[in-house]
Amino acid sequence: MAELYITRPLPDRVLQAAEARFNVTTRMLTTPLKKGEMRAALVLYDVVIPTLGDLFSAEVFEGMQGARCRLLANFGVGHNHIDVEAARAVGIAVTNTPGAVTEATADIALMLMLMSARRAGEGERLVRSGKWSGWHPTQMLGLHLGGRTCGIIGMGRIGQAIARRAHYGLGMEVIYHNRSARQIDTPARQVGTLDEVLGSADCVVLAVPGGPGTRHLISTRELGRMRPQAHLINIARGDVVDEAALIEALDSGRIAGAGLDVYEHEPDVPLALRRRENVTLLPHLGTAALDVREEMGMMALANAIAHLDGKPFPNLL
Repeated sequence: MAELYITRPLPDRVLQAAEARFNVTTRMLTTPLKKGEMRAALVLYDVVIPTLGDLFSAEVFEGMQGARCRLLANFGVGHNHIDVEAARAVGIAVTNTPGAVTEATADIALMLMLMSARRAGEGERLVRSGKWSGWHPTQMLGLHLGGRTCGIIGMGRIGQAIARRAHYGLGMEVIYHNRSARQIDTPARQVGTLDEVLGSADCVVLAVPGGPGTRHLISTRELGRMRPQAHLINIARGDVVDEAALIEALDSGRIAGAGLDVYEHEPDVPLALRRRENVTLLPHLGTAALDVREEMGMMALANAIAHLDGKPFPNLL
């Protein structure tokens, strides 16, 4: 049987399905692979299932033209942690798991929008502290999102799922910016520039892919275009936002708040963000539901099995 290496523990259902077709080695640590571990995996196994944080850079692929591994079946839709071109240059294919993460990630975006605008995290901490003195008419007034404008940056699968929730669930007007023209089923208006979204939206939601092209897409200049009552929501990749610039914008009151599920130097989160009451922080929960993680694992495994059977990859990058 072919040798399969899984870099983090996966749900039991996925492991059982994998063991039916492969000799499976599962690394039981939950931390990212180190460079030496990655290079060793390419030499020892036919297929590797890596995930977020396993930084398969061009350097990792150096001298790997004759390596045993011919496929990195990434567990996740985002693949900016893998240099796909460098992998391809040494004959290693890379696949991902699109679609499986869409609805769950959009749910997290909606939750962060509501939590940030309605000060839910701050309120929860107040109750837990035992310092809540009871309801009164001016306590913890936030921003009601109904009738407000949701601005979405990136209108792929996840962006469209967020648009549906914002419009039909919250009654928001939706505007969006996308690199190319994109027609969607939800009532929404595409605008020509990023600045137009930033200057018009009460919630700005980032749903772009990671990578060099979107690193620090939101920095000092862009935050300066946002409205003072606006909230920034990031469920994309952490380095899409310049965290230092975000901290400065929050400290100066330039924007009203932020909701973050991802971080520039994850898992490190700056103290300046952790101490602010108007920032909602989640530990990268975008796809954290058992059925979603099972579907992601089965999609990654389907790519691995296609390689084993000599068939086209369902999700080749």
